[in-house]
Amino acid sequence: MKRFYGLLAAVVAILLALPLVLDKYALGIFVMIFYYAYLGQSWNVLTGYTGHISLGHALYVGIGAYTTTYLAQTFGLSPWLGMLVGGAVAVVVALMLGFLGFRFGLRGVYFVILTIAFAEIARLLVSHVEALGSFGGIFVDFNPSFWNFQFRGNVPYYYISLGFMLASLAAVRWLELSRIGRFMVAIREDEEAAQALGVNTFKYNMIAIAISAFMTSLAGAFYANYIFYLHPNTLFGIALSIELILRPIVGGLGTLFGPAIGSFCLTPLSEISRAYFTKGGLEGLHLILYGILAILVVLFMPKGIIVYVRRLLKPLLTPEGKK
Repeated sequence: MKRFYGLLAAVVAILLALPLVLDKYALGIFVMIFYYAYLGQSWNVLTGYTGHISLGHALYVGIGAYTTTYLAQTFGLSPWLGMLVGGAVAVVVALMLGFLGFRFGLRGVYFVILTIAFAEIARLLVSHVEALGSFGGIFVDFNPSFWNFQFRGNVPYYYISLGFMLASLAAVRWLELSRIGRFMVAIREDEEAAQALGVNTFKYNMIAIAISAFMTSLAGAFYANYIFYLHPNTLFGIALSIELILRPIVGGLGTLFGPAIGSFCLTPLSEISRAYFTKGGLEGLHLILYGILAILVVLFMPKGIIVYVRRLLKPLLTPEGKK
């Protein structure tokens, strides 16, 4: 265990020092790696640990982004505070969705359809609200300052997104060790058996979806002040939901480091290939390569890349006397 924590500390130290040697473009790629690792971890809390599959998690990204931006532009509220309000709104919506799904025992494809429906309803609502930019979306005013969560250059966003990712790892690790986490895993393995043993499955399902929604909405606030443009089709669309779930699936669903590993594998491929093929007039080809890689991983690594990472690291982490 000491070797593991030593290796983890070394990785974090390297990540903290990287901005000293990386250019602006490379820093931007790392920002997106951390961003999608955080999003994947947020989704992993619900699906990875309870087994309830959501294909509408873009809903909470959109809620966080639009709530934070609206409060900042209308009332001058700092995004650092607005993201908490957005998180609260996301939790309320998630509990409504969860009540309909868990109270009536929806699982599998029925729960998936429910999550897609909520995201699509939100997309249509936002598309028709003039105060939220309607179909045209919202351009976020650029007023760089810490209070406004806006900065010149990618270095501040690098450290903030890295902090988000590390915080999500710490939060999920705490969850794994807690009573809540153990009950969530019991629900994932066999919900009926867990209920028969006295676990209040409705309660812990609701806790899981609330935590997942709150975490996801914070990423929306980050997105709004990093991209500076919000559009309902982008932030509530199923494409974003699929993007964020691929990371934990490829990396290792229901594991602590799976979303981060998946993001380190998929995000650079997505960002670099998109830029390369766009310059060559082959827009969209990167999506084909991206899909092929995802298919190969699912076919040949059904438990995720993390299984092979563990095998590679095992000799380094095994005490000398146990080899």
